[in-house]
Amino acid sequence: MVSKRKKLPTRSRQTPASSGRSPASHSRIRGAFRFLVTKWWLLVLLVLMIPVGIHISVLDARVREQFEGKRWELPARVYARPLELYSGMGITPENLTIELSALGYRESGELYNQGEFQRKDNELYIKTREFKFWDASEPSRMVRVRFQGETVQSVTEVQTNRNLALVRLEPKIIGKIYPNDNEDRVLVSLKEVPQSLINALLAMEDRGFFEHYGVSVKGLIRASMANLQAGELVQGGSTITQQLVKNLFLSPERTFDRKINEAAMALLLEWHYSKEEILEAYLNEIYLGQDGNRSIHGMGMAAWFYFNRPIEELSLSETALLISLVRAASHYNPRKHPERALSRRNLVLDSMVAQGFLNYEEATRAKESPLGISEESTDTASPYPAFLDLVRRQLRQDYREEDLRSSGLQIFTTLDPYLQNQAERSMANGLKKLEKSTGRRNLQGAMVVTNTESGEVLSIVNGKNPRYAGFNRPLDAVRQIGSLVKPSIYLTALQNQRYSLMSVLDDTPYEWRDKYGKVWSPNNYDNRSHGRVRLHRALANSYNLATVRLGMELGLSKVIETLRKLGIDREFPVFPSMLLGSLGLTPFEVTQMYQTIATGGYRVPLRSIRNVLTHDGKPLERYGLNIEKRFDAAPVFLLNHALQEAVRFGTGRHVAKTYLADDMIVAGKTGTSNDLRDSWFAGFGSDILTVTWLGRDDNKPVGLSGGSGAMYVWGNFVQAVRPKSLAPVPPDHVQWRWVDYNSGNAVNKGGPNAIKMPFIAGTDGETLAINLNPVEQQLQQQVEQ
Repeated sequence: MVSKRKKLPTRSRQTPASSGRSPASHSRIRGAFRFLVTKWWLLVLLVLMIPVGIHISVLDARVREQFEGKRWELPARVYARPLELYSGMGITPENLTIELSALGYRESGELYNQGEFQRKDNELYIKTREFKFWDASEPSRMVRVRFQGETVQSVTEVQTNRNLALVRLEPKIIGKIYPNDNEDRVLVSLKEVPQSLINALLAMEDRGFFEHYGVSVKGLIRASMANLQAGELVQGGSTITQQLVKNLFLSPERTFDRKINEAAMALLLEWHYSKEEILEAYLNEIYLGQDGNRSIHGMGMAAWFYFNRPIEELSLSETALLISLVRAASHYNPRKHPERALSRRNLVLDSMVAQGFLNYEEATRAKESPLGISEESTDTASPYPAFLDLVRRQLRQDYREEDLRSSGLQIFTTLDPYLQNQAERSMANGLKKLEKSTGRRNLQGAMVVTNTESGEVLSIVNGKNPRYAGFNRPLDAVRQIGSLVKPSIYLTALQNQRYSLMSVLDDTPYEWRDKYGKVWSPNNYDNRSHGRVRLHRALANSYNLATVRLGMELGLSKVIETLRKLGIDREFPVFPSMLLGSLGLTPFEVTQMYQTIATGGYRVPLRSIRNVLTHDGKPLERYGLNIEKRFDAAPVFLLNHALQEAVRFGTGRHVAKTYLADDMIVAGKTGTSNDLRDSWFAGFGSDILTVTWLGRDDNKPVGLSGGSGAMYVWGNFVQAVRPKSLAPVPPDHVQWRWVDYNSGNAVNKGGPNAIKMPFIAGTDGETLAINLNPVEQQLQQQVEQ
């Protein structure tokens, strides 16, 4: 039997109508759902964008802060003294040509540009460079310098045919104080940069620079195609703005994050700043070479480094060469790889033709030009490290080290490059000849040259290799000064009314016993005693016995007081041996001592700095004269008269006879320490004072006295530079008298023993009668002649 299945009731699908909801209600529900979903994604997107926005804000703040603030740490630039041209100046056309070449001036047939000169017979035509000094700006002008023999006869401005009293040429950079990163740059403004350099840069690096907003996809594709076709890197993919961002803000690592930051910062940089500002920053930032541990940055520094000239004086071929270094400065280094550099430079010129910056003829002429690189890089290191060391020591008294290294200060110094080079040559040649003649090796030396009136340090020579920045002997070598101390003893006596130049001293054996019974008994250099001698003769001949007796009679405390007034601040043991120079001083300290003597009794602190300016030329500090009267002029005048005798008729007579003209009057003193370990000479005319020391760094004997060693080097120096002769003018209270050398009594001119001597009015000193020994008689005859 078939059973019947019970049919279950069917359940119909409910429609909105059947559920009690309308179609409009369902639409609202779907809309609300879509809104919730969209809002959720917007919220997620917003949450994700917050760190991106923060990151962009951080990048933006970083870009603006660094770009608007201090973009670079700039080295301090140290200048020599400016070359001043005036009628009556002692310089030859040849030496002026050397000075101009050292400043980067070029000899040219047509003087169109600044920094060029031309010689015609006894005339030099110079197109000077404009330069901002501490007191005024010197304009560029065409001047004619006419010579008469070895002297400037006139200086005339060609345009106006007007005689000029003085023309200052820009000073030479003699050194820099570098930041810790050792980056060297000379900032330039866009208006200083030749248009040819800008065109070459755009042609090679970013032809669409003035159209894009910091990033150029089109440029990246075009550069890739050009490089593939050429088979080498001929165009860059990054824009100039991106390259600036990479160099100025980012590390050199190559990561995806860094590229994203680079693009974002490039867009931000373009948003805030003009194309001209970005281009100028790029020209000052770009790396263009390496010189030891110093890196060359910016077109301004590169122009000096490769061509020894400012950027505005560069030619088309030279600007093209600088642009050829942008992509690989080491690979295309024109000093190491000239052929490679030439090929790259010509490629730059071809690119300029292809993009319409040049025509074919202009490029062809530029290609025919040699690279034109200067023989050696300038500013590799200071050519005068000993002098620069002095400058830094004196600057630290007023400036922090970080400011010296990073603020771009302009420091104008007192160094005279001409005198410096002559002093170096005299020292090197002198040491070489002395080593050969004496058979001794390892001789070293030091020389300090100053202006006798101002105390400006004109030259410092440190040994036979003055370019070596090692131990600074002029500033730090403390050595016994020997007889250089003696003028302080005689000056002490001449301040006393009991003494005159004609006073009689006792040059006989002397002994001094200390509290332990130890006996000190000095000898004269010739191991002889000379009996009763005149004071001026004892100093001129550097008699030890007479000097010791005089010093002990005056008292050591009085002599020390004179040394302090002369400028010696160093502490030293006080014993009778100090009267013969057992105290140790540096050549620089000795120079300060003799500076006071050369100025007639005025202490003028030695200085190496004239002015300090900020990077943009605003005055910071002026180092003027600081003069203090330490002695009456009259006793110093008498002392200097005796020092003139010392050169002509005393311990310096042999060198003077060889190197000094008969009419040249100079004053000076030789010095020799125990066992002939140190050879000294200090001498001065009316314009320069020179202190010279010779010895060994290990303090072993050198076998040279002051007259046979240091004075020999000094003689070569003064023969080369021809200092101005002294023209002694007696101060008030000094009178010249004819006296009888034996009796000391006043006589008429022309007597058999008559000698003309200066005396302080109202004091004759102890002019006692003496009998001359044969040596004294011979020297007296020379004085009379």
